[in-house]
This record gives sequence, C-alpha cells and structure tokens, in this order.
Amino acid sequence: MALKGPQKTVVQLVSVVVVMGGLAWASVPFYDWFCRVTGFGGATGVAEAGSDTILDKTIKVRFDASKERGMPWEFRPVQTEMELRIGETGLAFYEAYNPTDRPVAGQASYNVAPYSAGGYFDKIACFCFEEQVLQPGERVQMPVSFFVDPEIVNDRDAKYVHTITLSYTFYEIDLPEGYGALGAATTTNTN
Repeated sequence: MALKGPQKTVVQLVSVVVVMGGLAWASVPFYDWFCRVTGFGGATGVAEAGSDTILDKTIKVRFDASKERGMPWEFRPVQTEMELRIGETGLAFYEAYNPTDRPVAGQASYNVAPYSAGGYFDKIACFCFEEQVLQPGERVQMPVSFFVDPEIVNDRDAKYVHTITLSYTFYEIDLPEGYGALGAATTTNTN
C-alpha cells in the first residue's frame, strides 16, 4: 500500500523530526569524543602514566582558576606557573576554601590554551569532573598530575607553543543524596 498526499507528507515530517532528534541527542557525546581525540577546543589527553620520553626542550605551564557566578568558594592555583621539560611529569595543586556556614558541592571543568596544544597536554590524575563537597570552613588542596607529550614538537602548529595555560572553572552543584541537615553524609542501617 503506497502512501498518498497528506499521509506521505506526515510520514516524511515525522521521519525528519526523529532523525533531527537523534542527531541532537548524539551531538554532545560525539563532540566531547572529538575534542578529546583531537584536542580541539582545549580538551586535554588522558594518560595512565607519565611519558617514557623526556626532551631537553622546556615548556612553561601556567595555571588559572575561576568560579562560576554565585559559587561561594574561594578557588586559586597554589602556584601560578612552572617550567618543565617536555615529557616530564608535573604536579600542581589548586586550593579551594568554603567560607560559608553550610556544605557546598562543586565540580570543575577545564580548558587548555592555546587550543593547538590541548591534544598534547596529558593529565594523569585530576580533580576535574569529580564532585567535591566542602564543609563550612574547610580548605583542601587538589592535585593535578600531567605531562606535555613529546609529539608536540612534531606538530606543525603546536611546535611553536612555548607556554600552555591550564584553566579550571568551579561551579556549584546540588549536594549529593544522603547529606543530612548537618552537612555530613548520612547512612541508614538496614539491620
């Protein structure tokens, strides 16, 4: 049975809506994957361990911190910059402080500039995208372990990079389930 006139138009419109919805749903994870693979948009690489190769050439890494509007924490890099040999593992710290009288949960996003260096900046360990809960008056130092991949010297654009800036932005999120009135995680005994 062949569709005619208005029925065919309705089927075509519904098909277009379904396809567009599917593309919209898939675009965020696809874009995230694309940025991680290519370093586009300042996304970094992720590594299990440090580099096996360390070059005699050095590169400067600067550290930047910001907060989303309304985030009550104080947030800053402990050191503002360091110079490393390319391939050498670096360890930097960021400090967060909750000056309020209530527990506050936060999460950080990151960016690397210039964008051409993003794919060569490999993080081994990082606090980014992990939920952080600070109690009233609590101060913590959060480590970032990283290296700059020696392959950066072979990239036609990135090989001219002498300074990389690692930026983190903290934003407030809802407290995790199970946080009681006192701010500590509560557990229920099922015995």
